[in-house]
Parts: sequence; structure tokens; C-alpha cells
Amino acid sequence: MTTEASKTPSPSPLLIAPIAVRWRDLDAYNHVNNSNYLTYLEEARLQWLLTLDGEWYSAECAPVMAASQLNYRMPIEWPAQIDVELFCERVGTSSMTVGHRMVARDDATRIHCDGNVTVVWVNPKTGRPVPLPDAVRNAVTAAA
Repeated sequence: MTTEASKTPSPSPLLIAPIAVRWRDLDAYNHVNNSNYLTYLEEARLQWLLTLDGEWYSAECAPVMAASQLNYRMPIEWPAQIDVELFCERVGTSSMTVGHRMVARDDATRIHCDGNVTVVWVNPKTGRPVPLPDAVRNAVTAAA
């Protein structure tokens, strides 16, 4: 049986995005509020997409998040500098699953969060899936 997706993760990160934790990201317990983790992941994905050689969105094709899995491993306390590491876990016809790790910049063995996010490219007018842009597929292939 064949499937449309490759499930082999890339051996190297697509991108390592530096993120500076802001005072306003904290909750009453002096650590980063869980909702801000998704903002950090969004920022890292956008940093990666901006490095691509070619068009990754247009009037007929745009990425939307379809699912997210975050495993909170240890709190991020202020002040902190973290790195968000992105990996390709799966590539499909119109989607990809981006694995992630949030680690302390000065000690990558201190993992704050890991998991993955599935992003689907859709036609914004119809909401229907469209093929993954060549720029995205080529970048993932090059990183493998």
C-alpha cells in the first residue's frame, strides 16, 4: 500500500529561530503563558518561509494551521532567550507536518516544549486544499 506522504523526518533542522522572551509573555506565575508558545512557533515558521526561494503564498494559495501538538516540558521563565528548532516530519500533497523543539539558547538539552504542527495550503477564496507550493516542497527536499 502506498501513501501520498513521506514520513521520514529530515535529519537536520529546517531552521533554528532565535526568540527573545518578552515581559508581556509572562503569566502570574512568572513563566511564559502557554498561549505564547503558539506565537513563538508561528514566528519561527514565518522566519523559515521567508527564507524560501520562490513563492510560498499567493491569492490562490495560503498556509493555514490545521492541527497542533505541544508537549510542555519545563517552564520558560523571564528573562530568557530560546531557540525554536523546526523539522519536517511529513510532507503530503497539500500539507506538511512541522516538528518543533523550544530549547534554552545557552543549553539545548533544556527542552521547554516539543511537538508538531500540521500546516495545510488552501485557496483562501474556497477554503479547499491546494498542492503544496514548489518552493516549500523544494526546501523540505533540500533539507532532507
